[in-house]
Amino acid sequence: MSPDLLQQLYQLLGPKGVVTEGIEQRTTDGWGNNDCLASVILRPTTTQQVSDIMRLCSAEGQKVVTQGGCTNMTHACDTSRDELVISMERMTVIESVDNSNRTMTVQSGVPLQHIQERAESEGLFFALDLGARGSATIGGNIATNAGGNQVIRYGMAREQVLGLEVVLADGRILSSMNQMLKNNAGYDLKHLFIGSEGTLGIVTRAVLRLRSRLPVATTALVATDQFSKMPRLLNHMESALGGKLGAFETLWQSYYRIAYGGEQQTSPPLPVDYPFYILLESTGIDAQQDREQFLAALETAMEQELICDAVLAESQHQQQGLWAVRDNIPSLQPYQPIILFDISLPLSEMENYLEEMEANIREIDSSLFIATLGHLGDGNLHVAVQLGNDQPERRKAVELAVYGPLQQRGGSISGEHGIGLEKKPYLHLCRSEVEIQLMEQLKKLLDPQCLLNCGKVIE
Repeated sequence: MSPDLLQQLYQLLGPKGVVTEGIEQRTTDGWGNNDCLASVILRPTTTQQVSDIMRLCSAEGQKVVTQGGCTNMTHACDTSRDELVISMERMTVIESVDNSNRTMTVQSGVPLQHIQERAESEGLFFALDLGARGSATIGGNIATNAGGNQVIRYGMAREQVLGLEVVLADGRILSSMNQMLKNNAGYDLKHLFIGSEGTLGIVTRAVLRLRSRLPVATTALVATDQFSKMPRLLNHMESALGGKLGAFETLWQSYYRIAYGGEQQTSPPLPVDYPFYILLESTGIDAQQDREQFLAALETAMEQELICDAVLAESQHQQQGLWAVRDNIPSLQPYQPIILFDISLPLSEMENYLEEMEANIREIDSSLFIATLGHLGDGNLHVAVQLGNDQPERRKAVELAVYGPLQQRGGSISGEHGIGLEKKPYLHLCRSEVEIQLMEQLKKLLDPQCLLNCGKVIE
């Protein structure tokens, strides 16, 4: 970066808006790694400041990387020494809540949990939810089209966004802060930027869709002995609960054994010797009626031998305890170096895929630890594979073992985490040549100098 550009940025943002020390200690991914190589971090507070930054950077040809909570696993926050960072850490204002329209207008640096809590305080509900809710920002959720725990009922981040404000690579502000559910006037441009991982523009503000809060949640952890029973259980619970099923989270034994807390807990919620576990949750408005309906559905599932064992949460504390098992991704840390894959494929293909994938990994090294969990209700699995050593050849072999079998099954290398740098070499396995060409053309049109997250997602 030129000294002249740095001076202009200081004048624009002031001393609190420009960070030049301690940058290498900043977390850059969901594992808490600290490998930020940028020499400068910019901390704007408004869309206009982001616009002014990009006008200056465009004039200088200066490349930038936008950072939110950096909870992603695909190296989307990684930087090189010739890039600068635009951090959204000071753009944390919840601007308004409209109870009549059930919308919330926010800056993109607001943590997801703050949005959930503000909505709840207004008697409303924001449907997006994931384990990193405390640190993940809504801008990052939008940029990756995050999924999470309630997709089967409410859809992904794309379904929760009504309007966006985006700064383009040349500094222009695209302000489309739509507040309506229906607006079919021409192209809906916000969808270009949702899921684009900051490569086409920088999301600075959003209008979010809220829903009426359902005060009652009924939660259970169940176990089953065969994979083939889980899709049948999903269909049964959705039908028996009349559309109230909000979560259907699956844990393989390999993950459950380490995630429940081990010796820190006197006993697991269910014994650890079942091959599969499912976290079920429904939401409604009548505690007694919902509980009776839920129990009846579980009893029928037991009679049909779809489940072998079950535990029903009797309090909010117990509900949180069951969810803590599902969300205990940090329990995988002792197995580092590890890759957490985020794949998606049709349910009908999943069991056969997992058998082939695991056989591929065993051929590489039969001692490697594999843990599987996921959002089975929407066809999304997270597979954690221990590398043993992090040599490039080993990493590539494991990636091919996981991604290769997806192509013939119509699967995707990313269900909700995005592509970033890590998955870019494998994009062709789930996107056609024409799709990739069009992605490249859109990038060249909106960012001809390749200033925004250059090299991520596509070349």
